[in-house]
Amino acid sequence: MSEATSAPVGHAELATLKALALSGGLDGDQKVSCSALADRLDASTQTASRRLQRLEEADLVEREIVSDGQWVTVTEAGERALQREYADYRRIFERDASVELHGSITSGMGEGRHYISLPGYMRQFEDKLGYEPFLGTLNVELGEESVRERGRLSSFEPVTIDGWEDDERTYGPAYCYPATVEAENGETFEDAHVISPERTHHGDDQLEIIAPVKLRDQLGLADGSALTIHVTEQR
Repeated sequence: MSEATSAPVGHAELATLKALALSGGLDGDQKVSCSALADRLDASTQTASRRLQRLEEADLVEREIVSDGQWVTVTEAGERALQREYADYRRIFERDASVELHGSITSGMGEGRHYISLPGYMRQFEDKLGYEPFLGTLNVELGEESVRERGRLSSFEPVTIDGWEDDERTYGPAYCYPATVEAENGETFEDAHVISPERTHHGDDQLEIIAPVKLRDQLGLADGSALTIHVTEQR
């Protein structure tokens, strides 16, 4: 799912963001002068200054103005914006777009079992995914690099599980992405899905996976087991 920023940016601002990243903006603060940036962008100094301001207003960069220029850092939101651009180009030039994530198995809080069993979700899983999921999710704690890679999923077209309501409350939508789960010993299970509920208590470092079988038993997994998840876009 795409994440909204506090102000819209266009292609010109994204090109500026890319230029900042290429000159080291993802690695921490970098000293930037508007005149040097303008030269890289083939634009006027005023234009470069306006683009930096818009990027800052959109929370894609952070700036500290000093007497001889400014220190600029690309934020996590800025990095995710670039990841989405990157993923879009991969979809253009690499027909089989995929994301590889790495992590380790953790125990969940049991919420997945409850929500998966609800009729409003279960009917859609059967219709849209083609199977009845095992009642529970496989919880994976992602490594730092994989947390970044996960941001690329926002450019994928998910299988959308629509929100619904009953007499007591409303339930939010969830987004599913086809995935192959690979255990440390090389054994794989192909017919799984990463599931991203719109309403969740989990951070970006926590990934949930559903499948028609209990993956812990199928692949011989336990808490702490290393796992690779190959996520693809639905076809």
